[in-house]
Order: sequence, then C-alpha cells, then structure tokens
Amino acid sequence: MATNEQPTDYHQFRGTGSLTLTDDPISLTAALVDIYSESHNEQVIADVLETALREIPEVEVVRQGHTIIARTQRDLGDRVILAGHIDTVPPANNLPSRIGVDEQTGQETLFGLGSVDMKSGAACYIHAFATLANSPDLKRDLTLVLYECEEVSTKYNGLHRLVRTNPELFDGSVALLGEPSNAQIEAGCQGTLRLRVTAHGQRAHSARSWLGDNALHKLARVMVRAADYEAAAVEIDGLTYREGLNFVVAESGVATNTIPDEAWAFVNFRFAPNRTVDEALAHTYEVLGIGTSEDPAEGFTIEIDDTAIGALPGLDQPATQALVQATGGQVHPKFGWTDVACFTELGIPAVNFGAGDPGLSHTKDERCPVEQITTVSDQLLMFLTTA
Repeated sequence: MATNEQPTDYHQFRGTGSLTLTDDPISLTAALVDIYSESHNEQVIADVLETALREIPEVEVVRQGHTIIARTQRDLGDRVILAGHIDTVPPANNLPSRIGVDEQTGQETLFGLGSVDMKSGAACYIHAFATLANSPDLKRDLTLVLYECEEVSTKYNGLHRLVRTNPELFDGSVALLGEPSNAQIEAGCQGTLRLRVTAHGQRAHSARSWLGDNALHKLARVMVRAADYEAAAVEIDGLTYREGLNFVVAESGVATNTIPDEAWAFVNFRFAPNRTVDEALAHTYEVLGIGTSEDPAEGFTIEIDDTAIGALPGLDQPATQALVQATGGQVHPKFGWTDVACFTELGIPAVNFGAGDPGLSHTKDERCPVEQITTVSDQLLMFLTTA
C-alpha cells in the first residue's frame, strides 16, 4: 500500500480499543506500535492513552490537541519529567509488530514501525508512570508528556507548543526524553544552525570570462574557509561534545560554457550546548569572513535558514546524578539535536534515555532488542524509587 494513502487497515490492529498501561513494557511497546500514528494522524493513539491515563486515581490529565500531559500531585519534594512523542514516520510495510530473532545479532527483537523511534521509550515511561503513580515506593512526583508531530516541521510539534503556551506544567528538576540511545544516557544535545550563503556575480561567455564575474569562484573561496576550519571539542560536565561546521548543499551553473552569475550553498554549524544561538551565529560569521546576515560583504547575501539551541547535560545536578547512578554510570554526549533542548530553555537539565539503535530509526527494518526495553524500564523504575 502506498504510504500517502490513509491506511485504514492499520486501525484494526490490536491495542486500538484499550491499553493496560501496567503491562510489561515489551508488550506495551508492541501494543503502541500496532496503533497507526503517522504524524498528523495521532487521534486514535491519543484517545486510547488519554482514556487509560484518566483511569489512574489522583492523577491530573491535560490534553491539548493530540498531546497529553499526566501529573502526579503527591508533594514528594521533587519532580521528574518523562517525555516521548507518539507519532511515527509513514509506514514502510513494517506494521503490525512482531517479535522474533534478529538474524544479525541473535537477540530476541521487537520489529515494527516506531519500535525504536520512539514507542519503546514511550512505553517504558508510560509503564513507569502508571505503575508508580500511587505507589508508596515513588520518591519523586512525575510529569508524563506524550506529544504529537515530532517527525514533521517544528511548528506542529506538540511539546514545543505546550512549552510556549503552558510552561507552568513543566516544573521539574530533570527531564528524560525517550529518544533511542541504546539503553544508555545521552546527556543534553548540541545546537544547530543553518545559513544559506549566496554569491552574486556577472554572467558571461566562458570564452570571454574577463567580461564576467564568477559567482561560483567567490563562493568556493568561502567554502575553503570551512574546509580548513578546525572544529572544537568542548568538555562539559565531563562529556566531550564535538562541533562541526560544514557546507552540506551547493548549487550553481547556467551552462557548461557560461560564467555563473549566482552560486549558493547551505552551511551547517553543529555547536556545543555551552554556546547560545547568537554566539554560534557570531562564530560562523567569523569563520566565513563575509559579514553577517544583516550586513553581508559586497557580492554576497546571507540568510538564516534555521537555528535551534542546544541542551546542557546538567550532570552536576543532584537529580541527574541520581539518574546516572541508577543507570550504571554510562553517560555519553548527544551529538545530534533533540527535543531535550525545549527543557534547557526552561532551565531544566535533560537527557535522552531510550531503547534501540538510533541508526535504525525510520528504516523499513526498524527493530529494537527486547533486552534494551527491559533495561530502560528496570533502570527507570530504580531511579524513581530511590531516594
């Protein structure tokens, strides 16, 4: 079936009627995978989750669109945010879920759309919330955020929208995001910015090139600056973040016998989370040496195409240290950008902690070792029940 058609058959999969949130997280992951929830089509899964969460006594549940927040209110003196998105990319003949042996690793594995990104992480968080919401063993109040439209443009992202409209719902000492991280903590995330750099020249016949002004040559000199740039390795809280500044897309040319009058390229800077966006922009402008977007050098224009702040790891905070201890002390930096950055804007340290290999996200063969799901769940429960 083509992925741009409405997959009505997917709605017949098990789990669309009701969910038992305290089921073991492997079964819960499978049940979530089997509910079709491509971005912009999260109503069914959101309805099922909202109904199940409202059945938990003494829990506040708020819904905005297809984003759900559930909060305990037990005055435990500390609060942890557990966040996961409930949407997926379009199916690729990888529904429903199945459990089998991965031929490459020999491990028992859950196959299916979203098994890595990120219904396994969401299942572990949902299971922990439902299991501990009224348990005497819970040592920290919980806020569970299950949000829509992470896999599409940021303007649709349910977490971003809630952070802007209802920041009061996000008080907490640490936030966990169920991004796949091979069942290890990946703390914080790097920031990113993208500029479109355009060089302008004068078109001419290449046989009389002196009558023109080669825009591609102008741009090439700028690209050499980036090629010669030595990116920094920045240590924060004992983790080393590796920056990178690279041209990633370029285009120019009119004909094979014509001097181009325009050449443009995108340059991407992935920067350590100790830089602000303004600092990262200033550094990029300095490296390129052609002015700024507001005041470009003659013959150039610079447009800011996209920016996103990074997230500090916050490993010096007590709640984060307790999480690291509960997960065996294995912590790595997150080089890519994730939604943990939303929490940094609120002053909340955040980490990525979920099952699955992120390299398998969005693939036809998306799959997650069930052992990793169990590990994330067990370590999360240990953290939340340890003073």
